[in-house]
Amino acid sequence: MTETDGAGAALTELANPAHILIDHALSLRWADLPEATRSRARTFLHDSLAVGVAGRNAAHADAVLAMVQGWGAGEVAGVLGRPGLRLPAPSAAFVNAFQIHGQEYDCVHEPAVLHPMATVLAALLAEAARGDAVDGERFLTAIVAGVDVAVTLGLAAPDALKFFRPATAGIFGCVAAIASLREMPRDKALAAFGHALAFASGTMQAHLEGKPALPVQVANAARGSLVAVDLSNYGMPGVTRPLDGPFGYFPLMELREVLAPALARLGTGHRITEVSWKPFPTGRAGHGGIVAVQQLCHEQGLTVDALERLEYHAPPLIHRLVGRTAREGMEPGYARLCLPYLAAVTLLRGTVTLADFGREALDDPQVLALAQRIVVIADGNPDLAAFVPALARVKTVEGRDLTQPVTAQLGSPEWPLTPAQHLAKVRACLSFTGLASADDALAEAVAGLDCEADALGALIRSGVLS
Repeated sequence: MTETDGAGAALTELANPAHILIDHALSLRWADLPEATRSRARTFLHDSLAVGVAGRNAAHADAVLAMVQGWGAGEVAGVLGRPGLRLPAPSAAFVNAFQIHGQEYDCVHEPAVLHPMATVLAALLAEAARGDAVDGERFLTAIVAGVDVAVTLGLAAPDALKFFRPATAGIFGCVAAIASLREMPRDKALAAFGHALAFASGTMQAHLEGKPALPVQVANAARGSLVAVDLSNYGMPGVTRPLDGPFGYFPLMELREVLAPALARLGTGHRITEVSWKPFPTGRAGHGGIVAVQQLCHEQGLTVDALERLEYHAPPLIHRLVGRTAREGMEPGYARLCLPYLAAVTLLRGTVTLADFGREALDDPQVLALAQRIVVIADGNPDLAAFVPALARVKTVEGRDLTQPVTAQLGSPEWPLTPAQHLAKVRACLSFTGLASADDALAEAVAGLDCEADALGALIRSGVLS
């Protein structure tokens, strides 16, 4: 049988991908998940909570909070890193998602070119606050479900981004996560998934310009997912072909789709195990260059005074995302996506930290002058989603040629952070907002979350969420 739209025209005889994704999300149970999946769910929950706390001091985060406080009453949900503050659930989802992505420090799935946790975690924290308590197993399972769905949509789109996928695919991941969390009836989950299409938005223009609208788009997706679920719960039917209908997600927001192999991967493990940490608070596309500069300094003796020119030869995606030039007065969001700035900071200071995006650091004339000697060059790689391989090539003032190949990015599944590196990042995030005292409590809460009867209560007791 074929499904038809309101005019009676046949849509397709293929299996509805929305059904496949929702059925997958609803089928997951914690007890059935492999230990590798469970471990990464805990790890990236821990990572994302800490990053969201640090985002309390992100550029424009206070302005976003002030704005949403005027949206309505019914204070039920907490905000990361702001003890004592409670907001309406959709408003809390908006602020938390903005904070998680606002420092460009949140985890990423490289092949999907998608940050899955900023939207999914923000939506789940808000949803868990506005209904019956949910246990830790369900909360963690919902994370796995949401990441599976969002990343699957990213993997099904192999070409360059036009729309900002963490937001546009992210909202569908959020709805699937909430459906899993609340064990929604299938018909209501599908309706909510359909409504997600109405709220899917966010283009790459903000990325191109390095504007703070980038995390706003992520925030809007998290907030919109709660509205999509509410519409379904109040009986409003959603569109039935939100992904592959003639005016659905893929025809309008991606250049093309390869859904079949992406959907097939749902039966071969879980996408949370493929997610990468961000060891630096920058666009992921800049990480290979940062580490290459560190290696050139530590292993080949490169110094600031010795550098005449540094070229980072990398896939087109890297050039497109972080190949911009450094300039005076740039916004923090622009600088986080500017490899010449990031590489210059690394040469001068040894690494890139949260402190490198304040106004004084951004306007450092020594950094800006050094950045003029650094350039990103696209290497013609035909894979438009590739982050590696890349090559840092240096010309020194003495005429020496230095090279540093990049075959994997630090924090990726091929080169994961060690437990010590992970914990150091968490501590740095908490310290950035004066919540270093919550470090041990947060680690304990996340480690034992699957044994908790009230997942949100356990996270609140850790001190990072009110």
